Amino acid sequence: MAAAADEAWCRETVPRVMELVSPRLPQRDACALLSVSPWCHRALAANPKLWEVLDLHEMKKAGERLISALTLARYRHLKVVNLEFAQDIEDRHFLHLKETGAILLEELELLNLNACQKISDTGIGAATSLCPNLRALSIYWIVGLTDASIEHAVKNCKQIIDLNLSGCKNISDRGIQLVADNYQGLQKLDITRCIKLTDDALQKVLEKCSALESLNMYALSSFTDKAYTKIGYLANLTFLDLCGAQGSQNLTDDGLSSISRCGSLTYLNLSWCVRVTDVGVVAIAQGCRSLELLSLFGILGVTDACLEALSKSCPNSLTTLDVNGCTGIKRRSRDDLIQLFPRLSCFKVHS
Repeated sequence: MAAAADEAWCRETVPRVMELVSPRLPQRDACALLSVSPWCHRALAANPKLWEVLDLHEMKKAGERLISALTLARYRHLKVVNLEFAQDIEDRHFLHLKETGAILLEELELLNLNACQKISDTGIGAATSLCPNLRALSIYWIVGLTDASIEHAVKNCKQIIDLNLSGCKNISDRGIQLVADNYQGLQKLDITRCIKLTDDALQKVLEKCSALESLNMYALSSFTDKAYTKIGYLANLTFLDLCGAQGSQNLTDDGLSSISRCGSLTYLNLSWCVRVTDVGVVAIAQGCRSLELLSLFGILGVTDACLEALSKSCPNSLTTLDVNGCTGIKRRSRDDLIQLFPRLSCFKVHS
């Protein structure tokens, strides 16, 4: 009787419990539970949502794990593969998957290869050939990649709307022009530390990718107002990071005044944009009335005048304000700042 009751419990109760619990489990915990019992295995394997993500970030032997996972039926409907900072993932693993011809990740939407330093242009070519309907590709800080990787991406993946090239220091104007020509529906672009890019390439992107909502351009010294003025044409832009990293930014008030036409901006990082003054920030205050975060860190040319303008234009939206190092802005108490910006929850002021 006891054995029969145990079997009934495993057959009936365990699947119901797994059905309730599994959506809240990290995938690695779910994988560990697969081996607990045949009942757990069946219940978990039968939940398709659980296997839409393959999370191998920071794992060792990630290449072998990737190949093994993709042979399993439960991963046939993968939407996300995360290999960020994974170890032991190389070109040969993606080439193997391509050459077998048995794997095609038609439902994959996001491929994260951030910091997979052993991946080269060849690996990107093989990887992108496996996922023709990819929507987001992130290849942050794979410094050996070149324009050839962009060529592979635009050839194999026509639907990308989110592209992270941060730290890819060998991507040149040619690669970014390919992005502009082929991804005109792009919504998110990160070109942080893509140090070979010039105004001409950025202008093309800004002119052709008019649907951009997020643009990250941290630590780039090669751009000037010639390109920055084009940012003002991005009507949907909500996130803009122009941090100058120790004063390397060439943005001036003229460029910032053009950016003020981006009325949907909620996040604006101007840290170390040392050529900016009150004139540019006042223009932003008047044009971007939905700002939630503004960083003016390290800008000596701004004064209390810009705070007054911000307090009149976006007092009820601004929640984060960084004026650390802005010696032209007088030191204020928390209560004084709250009077200017009632919703302010995070602020940094110079000491």
